[in-house]
Amino acid sequence: MTMVSPWSGQSSSLGTVGVTAAIWLVVVQWLSSGLGGYITGRLRTKWAAVHTDEVFFRDTAHGFISWAIATIFVAGFLASSLTSLAGAGAQAVGSAATAAGTAASSTASAADLPTAYFTDALLRPEQARAGSPTDDTAATAEVSRILLNGAAAGQIPDDDKAYLATIVSARTGLSEADARTRVDTVLKRIDDAKVAAQKAADEARKAASTTALLGALSLLIGAFIAAAAAAFGGSQRDEEEDLIVTSRI
Repeated sequence: MTMVSPWSGQSSSLGTVGVTAAIWLVVVQWLSSGLGGYITGRLRTKWAAVHTDEVFFRDTAHGFISWAIATIFVAGFLASSLTSLAGAGAQAVGSAATAAGTAASSTASAADLPTAYFTDALLRPEQARAGSPTDDTAATAEVSRILLNGAAAGQIPDDDKAYLATIVSARTGLSEADARTRVDTVLKRIDDAKVAAQKAADEARKAASTTALLGALSLLIGAFIAAAAAAFGGSQRDEEEDLIVTSRI
């Protein structure tokens, strides 16, 4: 939180915050694994008449088990938290969708049907003409349907582009050539936005994949640290008990 500020220009970049948070989580996880493993090995009683290799194995196994239990506990806590957040978000979205559906049901018309684009194509006039605000609303809805159909199909047909230019010319007073230029410019901006969204999604996918791999590697290292710390703690325990026995003799 010390790296984030509500004031513009005073916060660290998102990448810096993410890297710092990842390093902090990894370090804390390793330290916790080491401490948990050491305590597990140090507090266990000494096995009598057991070979040294067997003692080492049991100590490391106890350290690994302590790491596994802690990992399961943390994973369960995170899963519970994420489930609660997802449930709250889904409830909010559901409420908004219900309200929107209730509001839209009173104004539903033939223009809301999935076939509205094809109906527009059948009833499309030869020349678009300027009209009342109601006509502007209808034209805006028709243009939106053309753009949506183009987004779904991957491209906008030439006849639709020509019709869009006609509508723009009739509604704005631009010449036919200027209207076509405006249509092409807007369509290019839409394509650029689509490419940018795809690029952002791909970068997010790569970041998620890298995070998952690094997280798995960090967990494996944490397991090793816990096992090694347990073996070290067990070794100190045995040395202390040997000293106590020797001093008593």
